[in-house]
Amino acid sequence: MKKTALVLLAEGFEEVEAVTPVDYLRRAGIAVTTVSIGDGLTVKGARGVEINAETTLKDIVKRRRAEDGLWDAVVVPGGIPGVTNIAACNDAGVLIVGMAAAGKLVCAICASPAFVLAPLGVLSGKRFTCYPGMEEKVACGRWLGEPVVVDGNIVTSRGAGTAGLFSLAIVDRLLGRAEADKVAKAVLLTSGY
Repeated sequence: MKKTALVLLAEGFEEVEAVTPVDYLRRAGIAVTTVSIGDGLTVKGARGVEINAETTLKDIVKRRRAEDGLWDAVVVPGGIPGVTNIAACNDAGVLIVGMAAAGKLVCAICASPAFVLAPLGVLSGKRFTCYPGMEEKVACGRWLGEPVVVDGNIVTSRGAGTAGLFSLAIVDRLLGRAEADKVAKAVLLTSGY
């Protein structure tokens, strides 16, 4: 069965941290769905780049697809105010917590571990990383200053410069090291993950 992933997009998301996982996961053959947490499909990133999402979170909730176990991973990009917009979205929180509880991969980069995962309790008892300085906002979990940290079903990373490594770690967890190595070779990212 083909592996699947959602990438959540909120106004003010960090473009590199959203597009890199979409690209690398699709290169690996993972079915990725981009999801707007707003009412419309067009979402503007922190640097003004607009992306047309494939669906909205409201549509997913309406169809209750999250509870059907349809996805293997959810990716939460960073970016300000993107992370605060996701954190303020109740439906996004329910989705993330539900996927974490079901043992699905919950993947967060930059400020999103601190602003989104920690308040939801997803980092409780977990090792994690995030954008430098944001770890001070996290009362639960154990921060590590590594580019990518994987603890069970939680994958976290530091920022735009680590987006490639973050994406490869997700491919590795979903499909194995050999598939991650193929993607790394294709994009010329040959060290550090």
